[in-house]
Amino acid sequence: MAHEARRAVYTGSFDPVTLGHLNVIQRASRLFDDLVIGVGINAEKKSLFTPSERADLLQDVVAELPNVRVALFSGLAVDFVRQCEARIMVRGVRPLTDIAGEFTMLMANRQLDGEIETVFLMSDEDYSHVSSSLIKQIVPHSNDEMLTKFVPPQIIDRLRAKMADHA
Repeated sequence: MAHEARRAVYTGSFDPVTLGHLNVIQRASRLFDDLVIGVGINAEKKSLFTPSERADLLQDVVAELPNVRVALFSGLAVDFVRQCEARIMVRGVRPLTDIAGEFTMLMANRQLDGEIETVFLMSDEDYSHVSSSLIKQIVPHSNDEMLTKFVPPQIIDRLRAKMADHA
């Protein structure tokens, strides 16, 4: 019997990508044959980076993972998962505070497409407190060495430049 490739999709805003996101991406890339990182476009959300910039940052961060690709999407995540010809949605969860919101989304997604399964990956404890909102708060007050505890080093210069533009 031939092996059918298992493709999963991990969606988010990734504004900016954090070590917590990267931890989930690396682990998911080992669990699935193909992993698509979907960078969501939400016109109602005020973002630091444009969707294309976020995709570029992610592409740089995942460049060494051969089975991972990055794509932009708008609309419902379940529709994007279907467009990627996948049936598995990966969600990264941090502390228990994320669980309630993620469970609500899981139930809504099941109503929208009962064939899509959601797999939750708890971020490693070293990153359970890291959020994009926290990053935006600490960048102005941290040196590069401090920031490498929160974000991939290859995005620090662009993150600082973008924060300076928004100051």
